[in-house]
Amino acid sequence: MYSLSKDPPSTDWLVTNTAKPLRFALPALLLLSIARLWLMPLPSSLWVDEMVTAFIVQHGPAEPSLAVAPQVTKSIYFALPRSAVALFGSSEIVYRLPSLILMGIALFFIASLARRLIHPQAGWFAIFACLGMRGISYEAANARPYALGICVVAGSLFFLARWLDSGRWFDAVLFLVLAALLWRIQLVYWPVYFVFALYAVVRLLDRDTDVSWWQAGIIFILMAVTQIPVLLDALPLYRGAKAHVIVAMPSPRDLMDSLKLGLLLTCGVGAWLLGRLIRLPRDAWKPSRASVALVLGWWLCAPLGLVAMSWLTGNSVFVSRYLSESLPGAALTGTLVAALFIPSGYWKPSAAALGIGVLLLLGRWSVVWPPHQDSDWRGAATALNQLSLGNDTPVICPSPFIEAQSPVWRPDYPLPGFLYCHLAFYPVQGRLYLFPFDRVADGKPYAAELSEKTLATAPRFLIYGPRGGARFWRDWFLQRPEFADWRQSSVGNFGDVDVILFER
Repeated sequence: MYSLSKDPPSTDWLVTNTAKPLRFALPALLLLSIARLWLMPLPSSLWVDEMVTAFIVQHGPAEPSLAVAPQVTKSIYFALPRSAVALFGSSEIVYRLPSLILMGIALFFIASLARRLIHPQAGWFAIFACLGMRGISYEAANARPYALGICVVAGSLFFLARWLDSGRWFDAVLFLVLAALLWRIQLVYWPVYFVFALYAVVRLLDRDTDVSWWQAGIIFILMAVTQIPVLLDALPLYRGAKAHVIVAMPSPRDLMDSLKLGLLLTCGVGAWLLGRLIRLPRDAWKPSRASVALVLGWWLCAPLGLVAMSWLTGNSVFVSRYLSESLPGAALTGTLVAALFIPSGYWKPSAAALGIGVLLLLGRWSVVWPPHQDSDWRGAATALNQLSLGNDTPVICPSPFIEAQSPVWRPDYPLPGFLYCHLAFYPVQGRLYLFPFDRVADGKPYAAELSEKTLATAPRFLIYGPRGGARFWRDWFLQRPEFADWRQSSVGNFGDVDVILFER
């Protein structure tokens, strides 16, 4: 999978003096990084999509209010947090625990692929390259399907590579099982199937495997057959995707940002500078075509695939979390670039330098307990309840979901319900008035009627919800003549969640 013309002299001072310390320092640095980047955000408030996970776990995927967003429940992932909650009870940490474990397993597969495809000593470097990507650390503490998807993609590629190396049917079956599961985790993970085919074809064309064309054909045909039920289930969802679009069409700049070129530049320039500063020996390193095909394909598959899908269908699916399957590919591409400058024997010191930089730059050291996301719904609900304004105080609750529009939304929308799942996980006191996502067509007529008949006669009321919706309604109410002599104030700072108090 790789070739080296020579090894550097074993008496080199850097290799000799750091070999034993790094044997213990690298695992310690990894544990410290995981503790800071993955573990410490676990107790923080769930954000909206994580509360959807909790809602599905608590009420089941067949809950009628979920019918408005059928794509939400189309994932085998939810069995994992359901099992965790059954074992350990309901809490933010428990809901995120499966993702934490799965991302740890994914790191093992990614490091193994780096050693197999790039260099036998490149594993540690690839691990810290992964930790250098905010998206991977974010998904490790996220109660959503994406850590499972990353783990299954990495495991599929690992067993595919091992099968093509060994020719053992056991590895082929493991690859087939994981590849069959992938599309059942997230319906936008289809681009990686092209990477499976690309890598296998290049290996077969280069005659770099004992697996025959007919053997590979059997496995890939079986893999395609396993996806037929998912495809039949997905086609109606794709046709109705327009109602669930939450981002604009991707621009060329969006595509460039998704490629994580900063990480590649850091790995390449950093390795080059290290070599120049301490005059490392140079190896004549040449990657195999198949290795380059797998690594670059993994890196580019999701960004290019979802850009194409967005523009061809007219419905943008270019959401950062949907691109998560390609994040390890970007880390391995950075490792591949670094391999052009790092000679044998110098991978561990280089990995240590990268790991220290990652921990210092991404550790968010300005706070003791970094939040998982800037959405403190728990803190906002707690602050609202601590006002002790009573159960008759009106609380206006704009929905954070784009699906909260007529005819699904109505003022008497039944609770608990998907459109207001945050109210189920973090309950608030007061008389709740549910506002839609559509602020003009549905919201303004209802708000005007509510202002005249209810709010104007109350001594106070609150607005509680996502920042965009809450501040829109704050400004709208301030312009109403009924509230000309009222004052408003913000109750605390909760990230992109607002609690706004109106008083006479």
